[in-house]
Amino acid sequence: MALATLILAAGKGTRMKSDLPKVLHPVAHAPMVHHVMAAAQSLEADRRILVTGHMAEAVTAAGLAFDPACEVVHQAQQLGTGHAVDQARTALQDFNGTVLVLYGDNPLFRPETLANLVAQLDRVDVAILGFDAADPARYGRLVMDGDALHEIVEFKDATEDQRAITLCNSGVMAASAKTLFALLSKVENKNASGEYYLTDVVAHARAEGLSATAVICPEEETLGVDNRPALARAEAIYQSRRRTTLLEDGVTMQAPDTVHLAFDTVIEPGATVEPYVVFGPGAVVSAGACVRAFSHVEGAHVGAGAVVGPYARLRPGSTIGPDAKVGNFVETKNATLAEGAKVNHLSYVGDAAIGARANLGAGTITCNYDGVFKHRTDVGADAFIGSNTMLVAPVTVGAGALTASGSVITSDVPADALAVARGKQMNKPGFAKKLMDRLRAAKVAKRKEQ
Repeated sequence: MALATLILAAGKGTRMKSDLPKVLHPVAHAPMVHHVMAAAQSLEADRRILVTGHMAEAVTAAGLAFDPACEVVHQAQQLGTGHAVDQARTALQDFNGTVLVLYGDNPLFRPETLANLVAQLDRVDVAILGFDAADPARYGRLVMDGDALHEIVEFKDATEDQRAITLCNSGVMAASAKTLFALLSKVENKNASGEYYLTDVVAHARAEGLSATAVICPEEETLGVDNRPALARAEAIYQSRRRTTLLEDGVTMQAPDTVHLAFDTVIEPGATVEPYVVFGPGAVVSAGACVRAFSHVEGAHVGAGAVVGPYARLRPGSTIGPDAKVGNFVETKNATLAEGAKVNHLSYVGDAAIGARANLGAGTITCNYDGVFKHRTDVGADAFIGSNTMLVAPVTVGAGALTASGSVITSDVPADALAVARGKQMNKPGFAKKLMDRLRAAKVAKRKEQ
């Protein structure tokens, strides 16, 4: 049967204490709503609908950036979850399939959990995702009769006996579009909050003689993020999951709890990641590569057998070729290092192409910015750049060329040539002692004046 996912992302999230819409707060460098949309995509949903409300333009832009094929409907007034779902009635009026209702602030649901929920519709009319809460707090309670779900009672409306139930509602629901919207038509707002509860669908389904059940998942999957402590918990859970998956897939991490991953980080089996490495968005590490301790990698590709760090920073646009080396306190940006190239110490390489087996000595800097424009530096294969060389772009150093240490290279260097661009050394005998004696005398005189 066809599947439509409906992601509710209209809330403001007052308790986040932020001008940013709640669903756009990041987990692993990606807005929470992107995590939910990724789960929807994994189910190969035929229709993907995003319900916006607070700061709709920003939420819409984020949604379309992740999934240009998603449809957007607007909830002008936030009158409850049932009202939010009902905003998609027109969009889905001709849809003959299943609707899965998700929430933009629940970033931790596993695709297999959601697939299991949808599969229950082969035997029941309505399926709810629930969890056994360690602390039920103010969650809605699932009132079960064996395998059948009798009703969902919101905490505000629950009796003392119902509040003692620990099986709670995640809010995630699956039903056919026809059933869902027919039941929503019966939902009223006669409750403590004056809102239209999506949860009331279950009671109306039972009243109509329809069947309902609950699928139970681990509590951590259901975490709804509505404040900063919850956001931190979501981050910790996500990171732990991803690290475990990488380890099981064959990535070596000596201290996995110290490695921070982005939503889209790719690390191939056989790679090694040392302690305290941070991956920003767009990082790819190939098999056999090693990212050493205290490095930061974002928007960069580390090739097979390459070694990065320790204390290296790879910025967006960096491509580190096979068996290349980027050493301690080296920063790269929009730069390509070909196979076997080396930048081992205290260097900045930006807007540059470094040829195969070229070696950039300590303190090498590509001076790529003139205050207005960026300029390119090209270093040929097997070139050797002496320590403390400034390469003032645009400039090309030919294959096999060499620059003398301390040079400021402002013109192209032909292949196999030696470039020396520094002032001639002058030695003045005895001058250092005379200068220091004069300075020390001046210091003594100043102290006497005070």
